[in-house]
Amino acid sequence: MPSDRLGSLKFLKLSEETVAQQVAPLFSRALSLESIYLANHSLGRPLDLMQDDLLEGLSAWYEHPEIAWDAWLREREYFRGMVAQLTGAERPDLIVPKTSAGEGLRTVLNTLPAGARVLSTCGEFRSIDVILRQYEELGRITVTRVAAGEDGNYHVGAFTRHIEQGIRLVVVSQVIFDTGQVIEGLDQLADSCRRHGALLLVDAYHAVGAIPVDVKRQGADFLIGGCYKYLRGGPGSGFLYISPRVLDGGWRSPDRGWFADPEDAQSGDALLGDTPPVLTWYQSRSGLEFTLALGVEQLRAYGMQQLGALRGYLHAAGVGDVRGGDAGHGAFLSIRSASADGVVAAMTAAGVVCNARGEWLRLCPDCLTTDAELRRAAQLLGEAMRR
Repeated sequence: MPSDRLGSLKFLKLSEETVAQQVAPLFSRALSLESIYLANHSLGRPLDLMQDDLLEGLSAWYEHPEIAWDAWLREREYFRGMVAQLTGAERPDLIVPKTSAGEGLRTVLNTLPAGARVLSTCGEFRSIDVILRQYEELGRITVTRVAAGEDGNYHVGAFTRHIEQGIRLVVVSQVIFDTGQVIEGLDQLADSCRRHGALLLVDAYHAVGAIPVDVKRQGADFLIGGCYKYLRGGPGSGFLYISPRVLDGGWRSPDRGWFADPEDAQSGDALLGDTPPVLTWYQSRSGLEFTLALGVEQLRAYGMQQLGALRGYLHAAGVGDVRGGDAGHGAFLSIRSASADGVVAAMTAAGVVCNARGEWLRLCPDCLTTDAELRRAAQLLGEAMRR
């Protein structure tokens, strides 16, 4: 494992000048593409170091096959430690590596008795909602979904009357995937769950690395997420957090493999799976180090400046109904449009990478995005939407 490779970034104050001088060179391969990348909420751009890290993981196999697992398992613990720092977990062993956030959800669902009542929202991402619907179709659970309020946002108060009626598990996103709304009051929701015997699972995929996350302050029993987006770790590097309160209370899951330590019931080691895809830990290493070095708080503050500037440029280009760029939203702007997919196609043809979910167009710069790129993207978007 490397020793503080990106340590110099810990003292860096982000500005367009310092990014150009000290950050952009770390992404020379990603930045060689001639496009404006506004999809950091989707597949985060990788550091050049990522390829070297993957080769290191492979080298252990080529050069030391008899002891390769020693290196691979050290990397697993390094991964768990960094995720623990970013989520505010009490200990690294409370982080269980998963190949996806959905796998973490299944681990929790598999502990519920048949017919257990689950409470969620109408705004969960498809990968999570598909799993809930599958379990429901099999009669494993029944799901109640809370709708957004008249303002289009979700409010934890709407959960309370349902939780009082025998809910066993609440599944809710910290940041809603299409509008970017940050759901406030998760700590209050956790309190309500504890009073009525329910467990709280928070999907933090659009939060970890984008906004500060503290599972202890939230009071979440479980948290799922992954490194695909803001953590620049690509597919396959997911995780599940399990609170010590839940483990100490005797919670157990059958979803474990031969790498698990069933004797260690107070640790996430009891939930480790079968032979894991070890290279995902190397793949996600540089992005996790990068995020920790610069700090989520600083990345959030710099991102808010960019989003504020982009909102202004969009307004000047005649684009209205823009959400985001404030404390109540995550790291991207969303724009409602009946022709969102067509707008994305036009933007792609013009060299701007963005995407849409349903009727919501989403725009997410990262710290590498320049002000000139934001201006140009806003101009192109205005033209595309008028067409």
